[in-house]
Amino acid sequence: MNKPSVFSHSRFLGDKRTQQVYDLEEVKNEEAMTDILDELLSEETFLCFSPDTLAEARNRGYRLHEV
Repeated sequence: MNKPSVFSHSRFLGDKRTQQVYDLEEVKNEEAMTDILDELLSEETFLCFSPDTLAEARNRGYRLHEV
């Protein structure tokens, strides 16, 4: 899957509405992930983490959602 240029340096992307985090490097269903990214970009309800780790996402209350 090709990441949008906005997220080219990010691995983990959070959805502010659902408190879920997506691992952009471990995508199993590319079509579903593309739909999710399109929705997050159009609604502007995403966030990236610094440092870009799953531990940081969990520290902020986000749960990993596999796609």
